[in-house]
Amino acid sequence: MEPVLFYGVPQGCSFGSIVAFEWLGQPYRLCRIEMLEQPWDPLFAKVNPLFQTPSLLLEDGEPLSESLAILQNLAARDLGTRLGFEQGSREFDRLNHMLAYLNTDFFSAFNPLWALYETQGLNGVEQALLRRLGREKVAEGCAYLNGLLADREWLLGDERSMADAYFVGIARWAEYHRLFDLESDYPNLARHLAKLRDDPAVQFAEAIERGEQPKGQGHFRGHVTLKELEPRLAA
Repeated sequence: MEPVLFYGVPQGCSFGSIVAFEWLGQPYRLCRIEMLEQPWDPLFAKVNPLFQTPSLLLEDGEPLSESLAILQNLAARDLGTRLGFEQGSREFDRLNHMLAYLNTDFFSAFNPLWALYETQGLNGVEQALLRRLGREKVAEGCAYLNGLLADREWLLGDERSMADAYFVGIARWAEYHRLFDLESDYPNLARHLAKLRDDPAVQFAEAIERGEQPKGQGHFRGHVTLKELEPRLAA
């Protein structure tokens, strides 16, 4: 069977891995995880004991977790796409650096805001503190990326890469949490996000999150449930 990507909704960072699969253009399946429906199916622990998305079930039945690892795995499947690069090359190091930044500093900047979203019973002072901390950290990340994109077409330069796929799934959170007027505060970042939103692969991922049944490039082989995967997970 094709590799299976476990993606989380709503607003999962696994969004970028769906985009990456579409850019790669190789057969794959998806398994939808409703992150707000607790507790999660215990079968998922066989894929990721930490109950996190994205996770990837490889063709040989081995699970792979963490966005950076998944995106590098996908990139290595076809270096001719120029979505990733040969390990040991300067380009590989630059991609690894950007993915690591997005996966750690930029991602974690939103943590106070997600805590505010998910935690019940906070008083007004606690809510205001979390929003202020999140806004300050996200602003630092947006300013950094806005500066990088001032003279670049893509995050690494003239060509798109796995970093741009991951970026669009994270940067959209600034709009989701209504933190800034991106167009006026961070115009280069807003431009890049808008360009990616026009990409067919990003529009495909958005439709997938909405629960629609888009065709994409035609390499998507459909959804599969955890129950349907149980024999494969048992092996």
